[in-house]
This record gives sequence, C-alpha cells and structure tokens, in this order.
Amino acid sequence: MRIVTVTTDFGLQDWFVGVMKGVVLSRAAQVELVDLTHLIEPGNVRQAAFVLKNAVRWFPPGTVHLAVVDPGVGSDRRPIAVRTDWGYLVGPDNGLFSYVLEEAGSFQARRIANPGPMMSEVSRTFHGRDVFAPAAAHLAGGGDFEALGPIVADPVCFPWPRIESWPEGRGGEVVYIDRFGNLITNLPNELLRGVGSDASLRLPSDAAPLIPVGRRYADAPEGALIGVPGSTGYIEIAVHRGNAARRLGLKIGAPVWLHLPNQSASAEGRSGSAS
Repeated sequence: MRIVTVTTDFGLQDWFVGVMKGVVLSRAAQVELVDLTHLIEPGNVRQAAFVLKNAVRWFPPGTVHLAVVDPGVGSDRRPIAVRTDWGYLVGPDNGLFSYVLEEAGSFQARRIANPGPMMSEVSRTFHGRDVFAPAAAHLAGGGDFEALGPIVADPVCFPWPRIESWPEGRGGEVVYIDRFGNLITNLPNELLRGVGSDASLRLPSDAAPLIPVGRRYADAPEGALIGVPGSTGYIEIAVHRGNAARRLGLKIGAPVWLHLPNQSASAEGRSGSAS
C-alpha cells in the first residue's frame, strides 16, 4: 500500500481537498491518504516549500507527495511530477519543491502532459482535481513515471536563503512561523555547537532586546524570549508559553543575527540542510 500525502492552501471550509482525495481514491483505491496541512497562506509557495522540506524525508520511500499551492493555475506554468530517492512530488512547477530538491540530490522531473493520467476535461481553475490528483493516483497505483510526459530539465527552484558571515556571528532570516508563533530561522542548529551561554540573537530594531540562547523553551522564565535549537534543524525564536511572532511583530523574511562572542569566524554553518 502506497502513501499519498496532501498539502494545499485550500483551507478546510470548501470541498476542494475532499474532492482531490476522492479523485485519488477513485483511481487508486488502496492508497493511504495523509494530510500534511491545508492551512498554507493562500499562494504562499515558500511557506509550503518549507513544510515539504520538513516532511518528505520522514515518510517511507515511494511515498507520493501531492502538493497544490498554485497561484498561477491556468497560466503557462508547467504541471510536473518529480522522482527522488525519497519518493515522488506532484504539483505545479513554481518553486514549490525547491527545498526538497536541494536536499534530495539526484532527481528527475517530468511534465504532466499525457492524457491518460489526467481527467478527460481539465478546468482552468482546479488543476488539483483535474491534473495533480490523477497523476498522484497514477504513481501511487504503480503506474510508470515515464508515462506522465516529457522530461523537464529545468524545474523552477529558488535558493535557500543565504547566511551572511560577520566577525562575531552569522546573519540569517525568519523562514517560517509555526502555529505557536515560533520564528524559525535559516540558521542551522550546528552553529551553536560548543557555544556557551554568551550566545544571543539580535533583531532588526535597535529597541528590541537581545535574546538569550538556551537548549529548550523552559530555559527561559514563563513569558520570556529565548532562542533554541529547533526540531527542524534550525534555530528558532520563541516565548516560553507565549507567541514570539505576536510579541515581536516579525514576519517571514525579517533579518536575524546570531551573536557568537569569542567564536572564530571560520566556523561556517551549512545553509542547505537540517542537522
């Protein structure tokens, strides 16, 4: 039995997610469907890319990851499927799979173009139902990857945000905000290896406090800010039993500096993969 995960920005109010699942099950009845999330901000491709980065590698090889965050639906953007060592990715070619492909190593992408793995009639506004769900079912049911269509040599990919080096630390940015208001950065946890209690995080505003770095949320008093090595492999800013995003008013893309006093500038952190 193959697994099909589903990630969208469709929310939970409408029938869109349920219909996509119905299409998958009507063509591959024995699959197991797993919802990753349907609460991606509408059209926020980078947010969805981060979700997939932190989910795909935890599933069994051969899993099909169906992801639809598609502000360009109906345009000339390509519908694609990608085969990796971890499994398959199915969705729009708009950068949605950028972070997974950066870590996956070798992969092959194909345009979903042949009529067999699609609905006979394709709407201009719901490719999740008419293109991507049938293609995911085709793969989950054991169909040939090559039957989807021609090879895509240049899938759209945007880079992982760059980490800047400076004499006393590293500069990065907020890449994701979770439901608890934790601000997840692109600064890898490994930058904290061997660092004592003097490490701190600095924010854009001169009025913002220096944020101490600990090992866990409870290292800070209740209601206090703290930086911790997160489960994603990246440093995050939290409020112990509170909401850091609300407290600080920061959004995705906000700059963050990790201050490492007494550290050599030669200790470079990897910018692409979780530790």
